[in-house]
Amino acid sequence: MAKRAAVLAVDPVNGMGLFEYLETFYENGVGYEVFAVSDTTDIRTNSGVRLRADDTVGNLRGRSDDFDALVFACGDAVPLFAQHASEPHNVALLDVIREFAAKDKVLVGHCAAAMIFSLAGVCEGRRVAVHPLAAPAVAPAVVADEAWAADGNFFTARNEHAVEALLPAVLNALK
Repeated sequence: MAKRAAVLAVDPVNGMGLFEYLETFYENGVGYEVFAVSDTTDIRTNSGVRLRADDTVGNLRGRSDDFDALVFACGDAVPLFAQHASEPHNVALLDVIREFAAKDKVLVGHCAAAMIFSLAGVCEGRRVAVHPLAAPAVAPAVVADEAWAADGNFFTARNEHAVEALLPAVLNALK
């Protein structure tokens, strides 16, 4: 059976990182659905490109058995997360991450993904790569010095430029 990934895209999402995941999955036969971390499926990249996601993160709750991996495509919305943490789509985001982690699914992300994983309470003691500005917020995870890190079923990259180097390890984990 082909592997499947649920890809979370914030609004605005880092297009370079998002499209690197999607292209790699497409080229390697990994099915995916994109879920907007928003109240609508209409989102944009940080460079202004308009996108329509397959669904919203709220509708991903209870569907972890449909997927083998959860990917967090970071973006410019993350620095504002604290101001909007109580909004329904951000509450759903953390719930979905906890659900996938509880089922030992592959968790993938770049930039501040490890910070979001930490806020969800799922990466304690894990070695993670994270954007340097988000590093203080990932405790009790262990910040890796490398551009990307793999620790069990967690795969993180420091930024979108390291996603390409991370993806072979992710594909290997999905085999």
